[in-house]
Amino acid sequence: MSAATVPAGTPVAPPAATGKPGRDRYLDLLRTIALVRVVIYHVFGWAWLTILFPSMGVMFALAGSLMARSLSRPALGVIRGRIRRLLPPMWVFALVVVPMMFALSWQPVKEEGLWWFVKLAWYVFPVGAPPFPWSSGDRAGLLEDTWAVQAAGPLWYIRAYLWFVIASPLLLRAFRKLPWATLLAPLGLTAVIGTGLVTIPGETGNALSDFAVFGSCWVLGFAHHDGLFKDVPRYLTVSVASIIMGFGLWWASGHLTADGWDLNDIPLAQATWSLGFCVILLQYAPSWQELPGRLARFDRLVTLANNRAVTIYLWHNLLILATIPLIDLLWEIPYVDAHLGSAVEAGYTLLMTLLIWPLLALTIVAVGWVEDVAAKRRPRLWPDGRR
Repeated sequence: MSAATVPAGTPVAPPAATGKPGRDRYLDLLRTIALVRVVIYHVFGWAWLTILFPSMGVMFALAGSLMARSLSRPALGVIRGRIRRLLPPMWVFALVVVPMMFALSWQPVKEEGLWWFVKLAWYVFPVGAPPFPWSSGDRAGLLEDTWAVQAAGPLWYIRAYLWFVIASPLLLRAFRKLPWATLLAPLGLTAVIGTGLVTIPGETGNALSDFAVFGSCWVLGFAHHDGLFKDVPRYLTVSVASIIMGFGLWWASGHLTADGWDLNDIPLAQATWSLGFCVILLQYAPSWQELPGRLARFDRLVTLANNRAVTIYLWHNLLILATIPLIDLLWEIPYVDAHLGSAVEAGYTLLMTLLIWPLLALTIVAVGWVEDVAAKRRPRLWPDGRR
C-alpha cells in the first residue's frame, strides 16, 4: 500500500501503536458475517455466495492483521500461543470423527498400508491433510456415505492457517522490506500452480494452492495493521481493487466448472476477487471499540461467534449432516407423513437452516469451552460478553 509513495525496496517500518487497546469490533463483525456465510453456503451450496462475500479471504485477512499485531512480541512465543489455541479444539473434533470413521467400516491400513499411520499424525498436528475415507458406511444409513468427506472438508482451512502462522515472522519481515512484492507474490504463485500451468500432484499441491490463493489476503492484513491504507487515497485504492476484482470475474467467466460461478473451484478468480474485496473492506475499516447504532443489538452474537470461531468452523459441516436424520424423524409422525410430506420435502433445506443453529449452540456448550482451556482462560459455557 504505502509502496506507492516510496521507492521499491525501501523498508517499511512498523508503526507506533495507536488507539485504544482491546478488540476491534469492526473486525469482529466481519468475522461473524464470514462464519454465518460459510454455514449458509454449506447448507444451500449457492455458488453466488462466494462472490457476494468471500468468507475465507476475509477470515485470512483478519487473521493476518491480528497476527501482525501479536508479532510485536517475540515470534516464537506468539507462534506457540497460536498453535496452542488451535490444536485442542482440533483434537476434540478428531476424537469424535475418527472413531466414527472406524465404526462405519473404514479400513485404512488394508487400503493404504502402514503409511496411513504417518498420515494419522495430521489429526494431531495438521500441517498435512488428515486422512478420511471417501465412502463410509451405507448410503441408506443414518448418514450418507460421503459424510466423512464433508465432515473433514473444513480441515483444509486449519492446515492453511497453521502454515500462515508458522510463516508469519518471515512474511512480515519480507512485507516491511518489500511490501508490493510480498503482497503480489502469492498471486503470481496462484497464476502458476492454480491455473494448471504447473501441476503439483496430491495434497502437497492442494496445500501450496491454498497457501497461494489466500496468501495475499493474509499479507493484506499486515498492511491493515501497519496503517498503510492511510497513505493511499481511497479513490486510488478502490479503483485498483475494482480492477483486480473485475479481472477475477473475467477469469472466472472463462473457467466455469460444473458448479458454475463457485470461486472455490477457480483458484485465480478466488485469489483476485478475495484480495480486491478485502482491500475495500479494510480501506474503509473504522476502529470500533463498540458496535455503533443498530449494530449494537448484535453485540452478544458477535462476541459469542468470535469467542467460539474455531468450534463453529470445525463442527458446522458435521452438524449440517446431522440435521438430515433429525428432519427425517418427521415422517415418523402419522399426520406429517399423510398430509405434510410434500411440504416437508419442499422446505427441507429451509428446515436444515433452522435446525443448524440450535445444534451449533448445543455444540458450543458441550465442547466450546475447550477454546478457553487452550487459551489459558477460565472455561465458559456461553461467552457472549454478558456479565
